[in-house]
Amino acid sequence: MVKLSAGLLLHRVRGPGLPPEVLLVHPGGPFWARRDAGAWSIPKGEYEEAEQPLAAARREFEEELGLPVPAGDLSELGAIEQPSGKVVTAFTLRADLDLAGFRSNTFDLEWPRGSGTIHAFPEVDRAAWFDLAQARTRLLKGQVGFLDRLADFLAAAGETITEGAEQHRDSPAQAPEQLP
Repeated sequence: MVKLSAGLLLHRVRGPGLPPEVLLVHPGGPFWARRDAGAWSIPKGEYEEAEQPLAAARREFEEELGLPVPAGDLSELGAIEQPSGKVVTAFTLRADLDLAGFRSNTFDLEWPRGSGTIHAFPEVDRAAWFDLAQARTRLLKGQVGFLDRLADFLAAAGETITEGAEQHRDSPAQAPEQLP
């Protein structure tokens, strides 16, 4: 059976002539601890066929960031099959979210493997805003297509799109939990 996942790609525009930025999250735990390029994701998670993708995207956003989904109209960016075969459906919302209250939920994992010691790790250890050019280098390969769909969506809404090239100073936020 195909695994289904849904997420929310928040975007913001900081001012005229500036590129749009997107909110990405970095997975927590020891496997991802030293990975950066190609490791970030949109806030997302799995859901069962009986659940609506939008409801799952909202739930996962709140679980991974510990913050409510900002008010506003969400638009669907569609679904993209990942290299693993999982199908991710993404939605977008224009909102400027303050990451100061960011706090991810946790998961338990035996670490080091085979040690018998269980540690709690944050599901997401960082959240940050990136312009589209930077996001392309940080995002998991299978999710980069959502950036193209967002650019098309914004262009169709009459916005001038530039990719940009730098991360803004007000990011990233880090989860309070650190690796042992």
